[in-house]
Amino acid sequence: MSDLRFAPDDGEIERRVEALLFAAAGPLSAADIARRLPEGAEVGRAIAGLRARYEGRGVELVCVADRWSFRTAGDLGFLMTEEREEPRRLSKAALETLAIIAYHQPVTRAEIESVRGVSISKGTLDLLLEMGFVRLRGRRRTPGRPVTYATADRFLEHFGLASLYDLPGAQEMKAAGLLDLSLPVGFEVPDPSRSGPEEEEDPVGDDDTPEFAQDFVSGD
Repeated sequence: MSDLRFAPDDGEIERRVEALLFAAAGPLSAADIARRLPEGAEVGRAIAGLRARYEGRGVELVCVADRWSFRTAGDLGFLMTEEREEPRRLSKAALETLAIIAYHQPVTRAEIESVRGVSISKGTLDLLLEMGFVRLRGRRRTPGRPVTYATADRFLEHFGLASLYDLPGAQEMKAAGLLDLSLPVGFEVPDPSRSGPEEEEDPVGDDDTPEFAQDFVSGD
């Protein structure tokens, strides 16, 4: 029988979680943290305690892409600007394409063009892939086997989202002026967390990067 006197209490568990998050090379999921703690440790309670303790301080505990890490408080980010490289700016076309992928994923190039109403250049998707905002998700089991695109963790990290469920809905986008107030009857913002049936796609491997012209079958 184990000696309960030596079982770590909540304060000790919180202390260990704090140490793990500070020492980790990158963000950790709750499962990553739990694997390094005694069996049965209340990871969620420890994280909640740390978030409360660091709220309003110079660093805060934040969740991005379902992983936890300490980050400089948002209002103090200006202190680091001199040490950072100027971020690459996305064009309007790239931002529109990224938004379509985020809300409609998994989505093919032809479907992106259908939503935008105009064609997109190879460079636009290449840039989003290069910056790590977008990933190749799979190949549709339809004629031509078009590639489907989805957002990557870098997208959530860049926009400070814990998950796709945190993307703004219709009311939030209207308030921000991103949606026309006179929308068609029956219009709905797509559910960004939806996932198409697995049987409709085959996975895309790291070495399966198709030529752009093979992403879809033209109507000609």
